[in-house]
Amino acid sequence: MPKIVSVGISPPPHILTQETVVSFVKDLFGGTFKDIKRLLGVFENGQIEKRHFAKDFSWFQKERTFEERNHAYIESSVTLGAKAIENCLSNSYFLQRPVCAEDIEAFFFISSTGLATPTIDAKIMNVLPFSAHTKRIPIWGLGCAGGAAGLSRAFEYCKAFPKAKVIVLAVELCSLTFQRNDLSKSNLIGTSLFADGVACVLVAGDEADVASALPVLPAYKSSQSTLMKDAEDVMGWDVRNNGLYVIFSKDIPTIIRSWLRPNVESFLMKQDMRVGDLMHFIAHPGGKKVLEAYEESLGMTEDKTRISFEVLRQYGNMSSATVLYVLEEYMQMVRTAGESGLIAALGPGFSSELILVEWVEV
Repeated sequence: MPKIVSVGISPPPHILTQETVVSFVKDLFGGTFKDIKRLLGVFENGQIEKRHFAKDFSWFQKERTFEERNHAYIESSVTLGAKAIENCLSNSYFLQRPVCAEDIEAFFFISSTGLATPTIDAKIMNVLPFSAHTKRIPIWGLGCAGGAAGLSRAFEYCKAFPKAKVIVLAVELCSLTFQRNDLSKSNLIGTSLFADGVACVLVAGDEADVASALPVLPAYKSSQSTLMKDAEDVMGWDVRNNGLYVIFSKDIPTIIRSWLRPNVESFLMKQDMRVGDLMHFIAHPGGKKVLEAYEESLGMTEDKTRISFEVLRQYGNMSSATVLYVLEEYMQMVRTAGESGLIAALGPGFSSELILVEWVEV
């Protein structure tokens, strides 16, 4: 079966601590909410220590037009995306020898935080030495579920074409969607969580010529996409004249507790497995409450979500890229064949993406 061979990340250059963001938000939202001190508790309670951003702090202190923000998205996406691809294809921790960009057969590009036509993948192909015949598959609008969905599509491609080497690049610059004039609670909560992140994953078919430096690799077993009916208002964007305004329901943890377990159980049952059979849980850390809802819904102990919590603490919620940061940590940790893992992410729709993998000897 197709395997994940390498991961490369490209954290944006500017780092902000939660303390700095709290001061900024207090000044911005203080005149709107009388209970601003209580609301600011979400920053401390969220257990995020720092986040990476494409622009420095001074850039956000001025009102920006949609055009300015989107131009910044395109420029940073190309720069950071190209770097993540290079890091992935030349990562000596995962690869005995680098993989040439021109040998990549398909390029899955994942994003939900900016717009570009030609899409960012085409712009990156003019920077790096890809083949002119590399297939481009841009996927927009899946939000936090996009990284897992992109992996599923890449696995399916490599299953159909076993000699193929493909990449999945997730670029999310959430900070560039920030609306200074949106003084809603959704925007305040979003400001406490979301960050910028870029990650690239190399997936290879069974017959692909790739020299892994690892003793075992996660191999694809199955995947499942699920859409909850009539739940479009749970999360997403409200597109207005000035750009993208965040929709982020306070009911998300409650929905997870009631909806996720039956979804996961029915998926695993098709593989003759139960939740308790999973050795690893590669979960998108949507936030502290989301991870706690995962634990409660699936009956998992804290050791199963430890890595997701650590990525959340160091990077915040980077939308689709975040689960790929978690995946990189698991790629470095697992050394035993036969161990199973569930890659899981939730996104707009309301939807879930599940991938079952098993580590196999190379």
